[in-house]
Amino acid sequence: MAGNKFYLAFEVAEDLGDMDGIDLQEEHQTTTGAEDKSSSSDGAYRVLARKYRPSTFDDLYGQEPMVQTLQNAFETGRIAQAWMLTGVRGVGKTTTARILARGLNYEIPGEIDKPTIHLDKPGVHCQAIMEGRHVDVIEMDAASHTGIGDIREITEAARYRPANARYKVYIIDEVHMLSNAAFNGLLKTLEEPPEHVKFIFATTEIRKVPVTVLSRCQRFDLRRIESSTLVSLLREISGKEGIEISDEALTLIARAGEGSARDSLSLLDQAIAHGAGRIEADEVRQMLGLADRSRVIDLLEHVMRGDIASALDELKAQYDVGADPAVVLSDLADFTHLVTRLKAVPKAGEENSVTESERQRGREFAEKLSMRVLSRTWQILLKGINEVQNAPKPLAAADMVLVRLCYASDLPDPEEALKLLKSGKFSPAGGSAPAGNGPQGGGGPSASGAPSGGGSAPQLRAVAGGQPMAQAVGAVPQTAPQMRQAEEINERIAIRSWAEVAQLAGRMKDIPVKVSVERALRLVNFQPGRIEVQPTEIATPDAAGELGRKLTEWTGRRWIVAVSREQGRPTLHEEKEANQRQLVSDAHSDPEVVKLISAFPGAKVVDVRILKQEEDLPLEAASEPVDIEDMDSMDFTQDF
Repeated sequence: MAGNKFYLAFEVAEDLGDMDGIDLQEEHQTTTGAEDKSSSSDGAYRVLARKYRPSTFDDLYGQEPMVQTLQNAFETGRIAQAWMLTGVRGVGKTTTARILARGLNYEIPGEIDKPTIHLDKPGVHCQAIMEGRHVDVIEMDAASHTGIGDIREITEAARYRPANARYKVYIIDEVHMLSNAAFNGLLKTLEEPPEHVKFIFATTEIRKVPVTVLSRCQRFDLRRIESSTLVSLLREISGKEGIEISDEALTLIARAGEGSARDSLSLLDQAIAHGAGRIEADEVRQMLGLADRSRVIDLLEHVMRGDIASALDELKAQYDVGADPAVVLSDLADFTHLVTRLKAVPKAGEENSVTESERQRGREFAEKLSMRVLSRTWQILLKGINEVQNAPKPLAAADMVLVRLCYASDLPDPEEALKLLKSGKFSPAGGSAPAGNGPQGGGGPSASGAPSGGGSAPQLRAVAGGQPMAQAVGAVPQTAPQMRQAEEINERIAIRSWAEVAQLAGRMKDIPVKVSVERALRLVNFQPGRIEVQPTEIATPDAAGELGRKLTEWTGRRWIVAVSREQGRPTLHEEKEANQRQLVSDAHSDPEVVKLISAFPGAKVVDVRILKQEEDLPLEAASEPVDIEDMDSMDFTQDF
């Protein structure tokens, strides 16, 4: 009886599954967004990210290389057994997996009965697959099913043919969360699956997936969606929703989305609720805690002029209206990056994500600022953003970053400063050039912070208050004699051989590096500034890198120590032992040593030391009394 009940239940389920074969053309006529109909069936609001979820390959924004590869594979019949989809959050990994499963099982009775990427009409199985309820397309979240037992169920069920589709497709999301045992249990089925089974994996942490799994899959890296593409997508969806939103507001949302379609649509949802009508850029900034882009550009202008007071006032004003200090610095870094791109590639300003004001003012900055200044500004901001994010008082930390930028805005690069110091055109004590360079030996900064007339060479000056830079930051630059002394020191410790590397480590009293050079590294190639070595089995993983850093620190010049696969020479310790064995062997064949050993039965040579000839020693050294402890190192063969 129990068996009959089970049989009847199975028949009912099978009949429900067969409903996919009913003509559903009327239901699917408006499936551009994949789930529009279902969103209003129960009266509940469906967020934009779900309502406008792609349902065909044509709807996948920014993933053209993957679509082209799949199209060629389907047309030639070279369909892989497994795919690995990887990418950052919100680029459509799970959605792509469902569309791929739909393409594998696409079927229209009497018209199409083979895998294809052209999904113009709703097929027999399309609706059920896209809604995640098809009996032959099994979706599993590896984050909540991590064990070998879950994988064992898949491998057991994979032996049976699909109920009513062409392929049985397993979609495993966040596959990197599987345990090692689960991965190992999947390997055999993944390598030789039945012809009716396909696997689709999705992950955001591709490095956590074992290589043994990756080697059995075709890998697709879903790219971040470009800001211009996101703006077009958001504008299209806003039009369908009947929402009025400015282009600048769309650009702000696309930037905040950071290449993720889902994040951008979620922010658009929030902006619609926040605006309650037409959405302007100011409302989006307030919602996101962003500063006005034009005010960010004004802030950078204050910084580049060295106007500390105006820069701090502007930051405080933006903070008072709700801007996050870390976000303000991030926007400064973004605009610095844009200016750098405009300077290197002028066409970068033609992108849709760049507003007209950014394009115009960015080009002005690109004409006035050098690449070295932009690079230095970027480095300071990059470090400063991290400081502000971790500081107990973000505003105070951001103030200090701006002060640092202001004082560094007019700081010459090291090469320029070195030229000034060597030419004697800069005096560290006063920051001015020698007499005769301008009025009263001028050429130094004026009260406004600008160089006074007369000096043709650039001067080291403060950018605010007219105080010399060396005095302002409390640092005294090296004088020319000091720099020459440093060069002489570097010259004295110049390295010309591998043995001198070990000697230098000994002089620096760095025993770990000295032992590593002598015993753990075999020399392959030695050139000034570059050394190639072969690590031995006792070498630490970072032995070569540590040696390169130490040599650079000790010598004042850059050294690269690379690991080579070629066979290296014996280590210095091995060479020393080989030489010592040869010396002992030569001593055994010396007639005087042979007589000495024969005179003392049981005696043997255990060590041989090479000493300087007596005539090479100074006269006073030869006449000095001999220390008892030094007697065992003297040569007594002649006396014998």
